[in-house]
Amino acid sequence: MNRWIVENLVLLVPQGAEYQAVCRGLKQHPGTVPFVLPIPVGVNAVRRYLQTWKQLPKQVYVLGLCGSLNPEYQVGEVVLYQKCLYVREELHKQDCHPALTATLQTQLNSKMKWATALTCDRILHLAADKRNLGETYNADIVDMEGFAVLDILSPLGVEVAMLRVVSDDCNGDLPNLAGTLSEEGALLPLPLAIRMIRQPLAASRLIRGSLKALQVLQTLAQTLNFS
Repeated sequence: MNRWIVENLVLLVPQGAEYQAVCRGLKQHPGTVPFVLPIPVGVNAVRRYLQTWKQLPKQVYVLGLCGSLNPEYQVGEVVLYQKCLYVREELHKQDCHPALTATLQTQLNSKMKWATALTCDRILHLAADKRNLGETYNADIVDMEGFAVLDILSPLGVEVAMLRVVSDDCNGDLPNLAGTLSEEGALLPLPLAIRMIRQPLAASRLIRGSLKALQVLQTLAQTLNFS
């Protein structure tokens, strides 16, 4: 099947399992599909990556997974960002593009929840920490890339909308994955495996949630209208 790139629209997806899920969905898409790029995981790695771009698209969709900071947001639910927060010395905020976001809302109808996202520099693993951050900053979900994408691209005139799937809730702890990300924003297989083996119950929770969310993400990529 011939694949076509939609002019001016690019999908950005965190590299690894999320990117692979989106690509699987796009392969089954019945219509025109956009160009999709894997991005590093983590605020600083994303900033460095985007600063190397020599040409800018008109529009960007960010797809991927996220964690819940609010008990109302459960594993497998689709969230559409209204804005992203980031805390470094003080609270910073970037809004998603309203018209482009409304385009996604129209397609999804009731199959999504609005969300305020908090972008973090680290992987949160304690449920209590996640709930506390949600309450402190009035945020619903957490990711590691959203604010950086908006902060770099929005001032340059790129329209950005973000659509994610919740892969872990704030009711149970996850494995402590500190030290499992490289400076380039890639997961390190050996440190990751060691952390997972040492915390089997938390690892099982993470795996179950991720598999469910990845399936939803794949379906989103397959069914969204990009034309």
